[in-house]
Amino acid sequence: MENNKMIAEVLNDLIQINNDRVDGYEKAIKELQEEDSDLKDIFLGYIDQSRSLRNALGTEVEVLGVKMDEGTTVSGKIYRAWMDVKALFTGKGRQTILNNCEYGEDAAQKAYKSALETEGLPAYIFALITRQKDELKKSHDTVKSLRDQEKLAHEHA
Repeated sequence: MENNKMIAEVLNDLIQINNDRVDGYEKAIKELQEEDSDLKDIFLGYIDQSRSLRNALGTEVEVLGVKMDEGTTVSGKIYRAWMDVKALFTGKGRQTILNNCEYGEDAAQKAYKSALETEGLPAYIFALITRQKDELKKSHDTVKSLRDQEKLAHEHA
């Protein structure tokens, strides 16, 4: 029973990170200019991605007999990095937005890495977290690439 509680806590922390990611990308969309419609489509895809990942995690939490967290990481004791990202969404401009998103994606990767380092995870939970981390890594790499392209464009302008 104690192990189920620990597993549920790890999964709920990842649920919170995905909720934060949804919030972060919703804020990013609000900051976008009209000419950044390409980013809006990408960010909407990431919002859907995090909702899907969160739901898969939530299903496992409920199987363990625990309630799925609805909130963000305000109370999460392990993963707080996205809180910093939320505060960063004050600067306008494509470069700033991409910098903030990349920072958030780094935070998500760290959260998943930390979760995978938890001892005592059943193999199927470990596999689920690994699959999700890999999926989020692709998003991270896309955001990083977009950020780097934007940076180069400004250096050569």
